[in-house]
Amino acid sequence: MQQVPVSLWTLVAGIVVTAISIWIGQNHTLMPVQASLQAPLVDGFFNVMFTIAIAFFLVVEGTIVVFLIQFRRRPGDDTDGVPIEGNLPLEVFWTAIPTVIVLLLGIYSVDVFNRMGGFDPAGHPHSAAHVAHMPGSAIAATLSDAEATTAPSIAPTIGIGASPQTLDKPADLVVDVKGIQYAWIFNYPDSGITSGELHIPVGADVQLNLSAQDVIHSFWVPNFRLKQDALPGIPTQLRFVATKPGTYPVVCAELCGGYHGSMRTQVIVHTPEEYNSWRTENQIAQQQNLNQVVAVNPADLSTSEFLAPHTHDMGISAATLKSVVMRRD
Repeated sequence: MQQVPVSLWTLVAGIVVTAISIWIGQNHTLMPVQASLQAPLVDGFFNVMFTIAIAFFLVVEGTIVVFLIQFRRRPGDDTDGVPIEGNLPLEVFWTAIPTVIVLLLGIYSVDVFNRMGGFDPAGHPHSAAHVAHMPGSAIAATLSDAEATTAPSIAPTIGIGASPQTLDKPADLVVDVKGIQYAWIFNYPDSGITSGELHIPVGADVQLNLSAQDVIHSFWVPNFRLKQDALPGIPTQLRFVATKPGTYPVVCAELCGGYHGSMRTQVIVHTPEEYNSWRTENQIAQQQNLNQVVAVNPADLSTSEFLAPHTHDMGISAATLKSVVMRRD
């Protein structure tokens, strides 16, 4: 019986490994639902890396299994193994191939970063210092009035900015986002709305101006495949376009203290009609809340009493509010 050449077995194994790797790399369910224009770019890069990782795993583990079977010690065989000191061509091969792959992935990642807007984060001036000065932002003003009055009104120059397609174009919606221990506060300079949830219209070019009041936080929306640090004293930016209406989690991805795990909120992507309705309703409600605050002398209220009616709008629990106030006091 004629023996099958090793080169033929290698070719067949290569075809099988390639087919399996590509299928798994393109059909896995490891990522959440895509909900932004940036998500397919990140997922494409992830799928390529995952495909390569599967191929390497199959080759390495498959070789180990084959060698365990083919070169196992037979019963009664007490002889020494073949003395092998090295194989220069093989060592060059398994060093050169990963090197080339890493270089190509690096070039690919730079292209993805550029297409997402990473090379031009300097958007249009809109500082997070507006939080304490916009009409209806009494909550944010109470939390950080002293800081906001001294914060420089400069445009963020760090983060994800305009993509090459939207370069030199102003964002459709600008939102100032402040991270505090342990909540996110969203202020809409165009309407004066302050909320504990991020509300945006689908298809709109949204620019988030991020800042932190105390320590480093990280604004992460897994469904958007976007994450940007919020730094104390250094404005950062995150610009994106949501493509699918729905409610998606917002997570702080930077360990920021004892209650870091509870620093969560959500981004709600509306249809344009729903967003306009939400904005109108909240402008009216927030104006009513502001009138109530003005009707009562703030000097007669403690910080907890002043903020208590607004915990729902801020998206935080009473316990978290109490923790924040105690830390500030």
